Amino acid sequence: MYVIVDIQGQQFNVEQGRRLFIHHVKGAESGAVVEFDKVLLVDKDGAVTVGTPVVAGAKVVCEIITPLVKGDKVLVFHKKRRKGYRKLNGHRQQFSEVLVKEIVA
Repeated sequence: MYVIVDIQGQQFNVEQGRRLFIHHVKGAESGAVVEFDKVLLVDKDGAVTVGTPVVAGAKVVCEIITPLVKGDKVLVFHKKRRKGYRKLNGHRQQFSEVLVKEIVA
């Protein structure tokens, strides 16, 4: 059984026992339980239920494993030729690692 759930504007294919890296959940602590109820699709052994826009009564229960994980550094480099203009910016996205405990559908 798997579901497609919308978590903070991103869609994830979720199965029970799977670990996900989602956008950072502010104020969350390790071991806290979080529920996501924007379930867009449910597949129960081949029986597919598509929500309009969400499936009623379905939710995903997750436990926060690591509240703050930093992603890989991305370098953004701007340059204009023959002008002496160079600019380098770096960015590291912040994530939270969650474990899917239960799917209620």
